Amino acid sequence: MANTAKPDLRPANPRFSSGPCAKRPGWSFEALADAALGRSHRAKVGKSKLQQAIDETRDILGVPADYRIAIVPASDTGAVEMAMWSLLGERGVDVLAWESFGAGWVTDALKQLKLDDARSFEAPYGEIVDFAKVDFDRDVVFTWNGTTSGVRMPNGDTIPADRKGLTICDATSAAFAQDLPYDKLDVVTFSWQKVLGGEAAHGMLILSPRAVARLESYKPAWPLPKIFRLTKGGKLIEGIFRGETINTPSMLCVEDYLDALAWSKRIGGLASLKARADANLSVIEAYVAANPWLAFLAKDKALRSNTSVCLTFADPAVARLTPDEQAAFAKGVAALLEKEGVALDIGAYRDAPPGLRIWCGATVETADVKALMPWIGWAYDVQKASLAQAA
Repeated sequence: MANTAKPDLRPANPRFSSGPCAKRPGWSFEALADAALGRSHRAKVGKSKLQQAIDETRDILGVPADYRIAIVPASDTGAVEMAMWSLLGERGVDVLAWESFGAGWVTDALKQLKLDDARSFEAPYGEIVDFAKVDFDRDVVFTWNGTTSGVRMPNGDTIPADRKGLTICDATSAAFAQDLPYDKLDVVTFSWQKVLGGEAAHGMLILSPRAVARLESYKPAWPLPKIFRLTKGGKLIEGIFRGETINTPSMLCVEDYLDALAWSKRIGGLASLKARADANLSVIEAYVAANPWLAFLAKDKALRSNTSVCLTFADPAVARLTPDEQAAFAKGVAALLEKEGVALDIGAYRDAPPGLRIWCGATVETADVKALMPWIGWAYDVQKASLAQAA
C-alpha cells in the first residue's frame, strides 16, 4: 500500500519553474518603483540604467575589462542567433548538442544558415559529447548548462587556450550559478529570466576581443536583419555596448534586473549565488541517495547541473511501462504537486525523457527544496498506487 499521508511542511514558495524562474527572496512590486517608465531609453535616465545593468553584470560575473557586454533583443535565443548569423561562415564550425536548445543551434547551422562546412556532435540526454572529437581550430557552438537535460560542462579544460576558432557558448542556465572561464569563451550569452529570476525577452551578449576582431574583419554572405547588426562600415557599433540598445528595451524589465543585481551584491556576489544553487542541489542529492526509486538524468555527478536539476523514476515498475505510460506517470506526479500548491511547473521538458525538472538557481530558498522533496515522495506513492489499482 502507498504511504499517502501528506507531509506537514509545505514550501513557502512553490515556484520551481526553469524559466521564467522564481523572483529573488523578498521581492515585491515596490522593487520597480524607480523604473524609468514613460521615458525614452535614449534619455539620460534610460541610458544610465542600461549602462548600470552592463556595469553591474561585469562586476558580479567577473567579465574581463576588454570583453564587451550588450543588452540585445529576444532573450538568450536572440543573443545566440545574433552571434551565429554575424560570426559563422568564416571557417568550419562544430555544433554540439546534449539537449533541446543545443539541438536548435544545430538546426540553425545546418538547415537555416546552411553552412558548407558544418559538423554536428550530439549526445543523449544526461550526457555530453566527447570533446576529443571536437576541433577547436574550427568555430564551436555549444550550451554550457543543458537546461532541459540537467547536464553542465564540468569546466573549460577541454577548450585549448591557443584555439584558432571562436567558442560561442549559450550560458543561459549557468551564468550567476557556475564558474565560466572567460579566457576559453569568445561569445557568452544568457537571459535575465534564469538564475537571477528576472523577466524575459532581453538577452545578454558578451564578446571577447577575438570575437570583435572577427566581426570587424569578416562579412557574412547572407543578409543580416537590423536586430542582428553589430557593425557599421566594418567597425563595431560601440554604442550597443554602452547601453544604446538596437531596439527599444522594457525599462520595467531593466529595473527588475537592476534589483536582482543589487540583491546579488548584498548577499555576497557570485560566490554566494553559486553556494545557494549548490546547497539546493545537495538537498536533492541527499534525497535521491535515500530513495532509489528516484534518479538523476545526469548520472555523472561531475556533469550534474546545480540549476536545472532533472530527475527520472528508476523504479522497475515504472521503467517497465511504455514511453507514453511513463510520460503520463510523470505528468501525474507533477499534476498532484501543482494541485496541492507545493510545486509549480516541474514537469520534464517536452522533448526530454519523462520525469521532473526542479529549478535550483540562486533565487530558490534551500528550505523550500527541503520541504518539496517529501511531497515528491507522497505524489509518487499516490501515482504508483493508481498503477496497481489499474492493473
